[in-house]
Amino acid sequence: MADRDKRIVETLLKHADIKINGTRPFDIQVHDERFYGRALKHQGLGVGESYMEGWWDSKSVDQLITRVLNAGLENKVRPSPEIIMLGISTLLTNRQTHRRARKNAAHHYNIGNDLYERMLDDRMIYSCAYWKDAKTLAEAQEAKLKLICEKLELKKGMTLLDIGCGWGGFSEYAARNYGAKVTGISPAAEQVKLARQRTKGLNVKIEQKDYRDMAGKFDRIVSIGMLEHVGHKNYKKFFDICRNLLKDDGLMLHHTIGSNMSVRSGDPWMDKYIFPGGNLPSITQISKSIENKLVIEDLHNFGPDYDKTLMAWHKNFVKHWSELEDFYDDRFKRMWEYYLQSCAAGFSSRNLQLWQIVMRPKVESPTYKSVR
Repeated sequence: MADRDKRIVETLLKHADIKINGTRPFDIQVHDERFYGRALKHQGLGVGESYMEGWWDSKSVDQLITRVLNAGLENKVRPSPEIIMLGISTLLTNRQTHRRARKNAAHHYNIGNDLYERMLDDRMIYSCAYWKDAKTLAEAQEAKLKLICEKLELKKGMTLLDIGCGWGGFSEYAARNYGAKVTGISPAAEQVKLARQRTKGLNVKIEQKDYRDMAGKFDRIVSIGMLEHVGHKNYKKFFDICRNLLKDDGLMLHHTIGSNMSVRSGDPWMDKYIFPGGNLPSITQISKSIENKLVIEDLHNFGPDYDKTLMAWHKNFVKHWSELEDFYDDRFKRMWEYYLQSCAAGFSSRNLQLWQIVMRPKVESPTYKSVR
């Protein structure tokens, strides 16, 4: 059985020009023969868990997975039981209710600010950077923040709602550089605590709150890396709430990872270990959710920039691991490295996109002039 499994995996990998125990950076080094059966039975979940347990390695995991995705190997095998069960679960239940949203956020964002402080830039911006004219991660993240403010036509004194404000990096930037009156919300306690410290003394209010509990009217609304956590069952409600919170002459921008296809669930490994309940929207799903309420003024795709961003985070993570190993074990290290590199592969293969979508209420308004 083991020999048969190995032959099948070897044949599949040939489609991607990947050799078992080869010498190229993207070849796979198999340390435990059980890997083959686990990979065939559980596919993405099995491959990821096998990496966490040290059953295989590669000098360049991101290149290896990019080749796997470009060769479409996931379409050459039957869907795993985990994929089927996750699809059924997301069809029958709402995995992003109030309670689950808090739990999902805590799973990822409450694991320790020390990790994110070492992996991210000084502002702790945990979303795709904009590398158009930037040479460093810090420059690329600042360029992204400026791009968003310019697209929002943000002016001094405007009220701005930052949905999913993270550690407060954008809220601080918008208040400090554009004079905005910012309200930032996040369900993650550790993020809220640090965001309040970061924005102290500025015209910024940070609240631990779900978007469904917000009230009021704002000149501008932004969500950066938030739409991925909303869930397919909640897209319409999310945009309905955004419309109700936005003034008639307002603008809003959603910075989100996007899927090429309309799906109801994510990757089983990512769902289990990294982002429980995560769901990447498609353009179709977004468009259907805003029909007759909101107008898309601009759609900007710079997905390949996320590949570069993720690999910069990976470099920082590896560089500072010696400062983190007292708090996290080796299995966590391998899990996190796999997470960052496999996501990078999703963007380099163009399986994933990164969109900035500018919207405004469907009312009489002037022509929008976009910024790049």
